Amino acid sequence: MQASVTLPANFTLLQVVPELETGGAEQTTLDVAQAVVRAGGKALVATKGGRMIARLEADGGKPVLMPVHSKNPLVMLGNAARLADMIRKEKVSLVHARSRAPAFSALWAAHATHTPFVATYHGVYKAKSGLKRWYNAVMTRGDLVIANSDYTRDHVLAEHEIDPDKIVSIPRGVDFSRFDPALVAPERIAALREAWGLKAGDARTVFLLGGRLTRIKGHLSIIEAAAKLKAKGRDDFLILFAGDDQGRTDYRQEVEAAISAAGLSEAIKAVGHCDDMPAAYLLADIAMLPTLVPESFGRAAVEPQAMGRPVLASNHGGVTETVLPGKTGWLVKVGDADAWAQAMAKAIDVGAEKRAAMGVQAAKRARQLYSNDAMCAATLAAYERVLSAREGR
Repeated sequence: MQASVTLPANFTLLQVVPELETGGAEQTTLDVAQAVVRAGGKALVATKGGRMIARLEADGGKPVLMPVHSKNPLVMLGNAARLADMIRKEKVSLVHARSRAPAFSALWAAHATHTPFVATYHGVYKAKSGLKRWYNAVMTRGDLVIANSDYTRDHVLAEHEIDPDKIVSIPRGVDFSRFDPALVAPERIAALREAWGLKAGDARTVFLLGGRLTRIKGHLSIIEAAAKLKAKGRDDFLILFAGDDQGRTDYRQEVEAAISAAGLSEAIKAVGHCDDMPAAYLLADIAMLPTLVPESFGRAAVEPQAMGRPVLASNHGGVTETVLPGKTGWLVKVGDADAWAQAMAKAIDVGAEKRAAMGVQAAKRARQLYSNDAMCAATLAAYERVLSAREGR
């Protein structure tokens, strides 16, 4: 944590997030909790639970389990009462909501206890009706809104009547103590190769799509693109889908059936959840982010760049801020299998030397702009701003 960041004495932060299973919002929750603890404060996280609980506790944070993921109005009211009791008991200094459904309960609890409230817009929430826009606007009803990219900030300003001074853009950070090529032992890469059934000495160019198995991540577009490459006689690539289905068994089966139907079982492997993404990126030559809907930031485009890997990404959303076409990766037309096939072929054909040079530039830029320390410092500075404004009233 940067030494310039200080917190008031006895500062206690309560973050509210549906689950701590996997994802960018969840990782940011852990990062900020750790930063608060390091700065001498106390970090609480109200959540349903999840596999990241152990990491939160290891970093000194305290999970408080409750059904904050629920959209049931009665459960949300119960959550509001539970949160208000906890705010009083733990003498919470500030409440930070990271998702819409729990934000209602958190906002009600914050108002009932006169506690400052901050919300992070982690996604670009679509609104096709006035009711949905009202639902989304809960994230703007506190003391300050944090947007995780300039793209997200512009969206919030366009969607909601909010004072521009009330919203600040803080790009997500990457933990460079974890995503550092120098810290990944060869044994970790070898362990993944063995676990995923990859043969030693395979000369194919390896693409890695890291992310949960859900339709919006674009797996089916990549399968279609790979089929087009195969139809042209190319067999010089291997595609890895690293991520679990989180209960979306129908979609996982659809992906597996599409791979089989295209005769791509040797070219595309769905390897499941991966706990060692730094090693996974080093195992790969190129990372992929073929999302069908805009990512508000796209940590999955920055982390591989930090590991020295160029990125192929859909040309929309916050990724257009984090990937420089032709320099740190390539931007590709959304959902266009032909365009993806062409881009993949180009990424293969530029060769290992050119990809390595792009990776060096990508890593340098990622460290300059997307430091986890910088993100945490900016977030804690936002907390200080809110607390100071409250004191000045």
